[in-house]
Amino acid sequence: MDLLKEIFAEAWVALRKNRTRSMLTMLGIVWGIASVTLLIAYGTGFRTVLTSAFDAFGKSVVIAWPQQTSKQAGGQRAGKMVRFEQADVDFIKETSPLIKTICMETAKTYGIQYGDRIVNTTVRGVCPEYGEMRNEVAKDGRWIDASDQMERRRVIFLGNHIKRQLFSGRNAVGETVLVGGVRFQVIGVMDKKIQLSNYFTSDDRSAWIPYSTAGDMWDARYGKVLVFSPVAPQFEKEAEKQVLAALAERQGFSPNDDKALQMFGREQFRPIIDGIAIGLQMLLMFIGALTLGIGGVGVMNIMLVSVDERVREIGLRRALGARKSHIRLQMLAETLVLMLLGGAVGIGLSYGLAAAVGTLPLLGPLFKDDSGKGDIHMHLSAMTILLSTIVLLIVGVISGMVPAIKASKLDPVEALRYE
Repeated sequence: MDLLKEIFAEAWVALRKNRTRSMLTMLGIVWGIASVTLLIAYGTGFRTVLTSAFDAFGKSVVIAWPQQTSKQAGGQRAGKMVRFEQADVDFIKETSPLIKTICMETAKTYGIQYGDRIVNTTVRGVCPEYGEMRNEVAKDGRWIDASDQMERRRVIFLGNHIKRQLFSGRNAVGETVLVGGVRFQVIGVMDKKIQLSNYFTSDDRSAWIPYSTAGDMWDARYGKVLVFSPVAPQFEKEAEKQVLAALAERQGFSPNDDKALQMFGREQFRPIIDGIAIGLQMLLMFIGALTLGIGGVGVMNIMLVSVDERVREIGLRRALGARKSHIRLQMLAETLVLMLLGGAVGIGLSYGLAAAVGTLPLLGPLFKDDSGKGDIHMHLSAMTILLSTIVLLIVGVISGMVPAIKASKLDPVEALRYE
């Protein structure tokens, strides 16, 4: 430990002898580490926004659409239409242990009117559990509950965009709107939702009523889709198989008929989202590392010049008993001190630039959202700084090894004769 302290102390003294050269060399490192840090922060922010927009669709939720059977089974001909009804939902609940929550969803386009304003949109009839499965978070008021469903109440939950179109900046909760000429009370307004996938209509532009109430408005005996969530995300595929098998048993088609249902499972697309985000992160880190590597090449060149200038000094050290390893450590220490000083200044600069930039637009303009939810926040986390430091040390060691090896290989006798 004492030896290392002495070596680094000598390295600091050596660098101070050529302050101007050391400062100019550090500039490349400062810019390089700032580039690495900011690019990693950008990649992390991009991944956060992309994942958040993907997760907004629902918590490990699967949407199933009824299709036609493609195989004959139990005397049933192929081409039979599959239909969803409440008895199917009840049977799935009884026979499918991997299903945590399931309900039918129905939908129809209606004009929603408030005063002299009217908006045509998709009105969706759902169960109370639907809100948790699909991440329908109330900004104002509340979501549909069990008593709304049981008592067939004429209550409605509005998407954020629909609320703005009908009420502008006024409070909507407690107000009465007309849905197809029928009076409904607004019980809640959804928080602004930025999502990359949807069906029927985007959630921001939809309205929800209890499924039982939807049955009073239109023929909702058969649901348009089934919405369900497995007990855990890793059981999504097995849960889909259980739903298919339960429906096949009730409706008399083959449980191996994959074409009888079309299912969209969130988890099956997660590797694609993660692959895009991680791929971008790695690309940005590689670009930043290249920028830092250019600064490292500058450091290596300066250290090689330093070796040539100090040939006699190195020869004298060798003559006085210094080993090759001591010389290598000395030159490597000088390189690392230069890199670490530049790195500290560069990270400080990164914090300043990140604070100045703040946020960068990504999905916000696309969804006309100014809340910042869909934008990249240039936040420098501890992990970002750690990754930047690791890259800095790797580049520093590589840059310092070439001059260190060259210095250690000098012949003491020839070095003392060097002019």
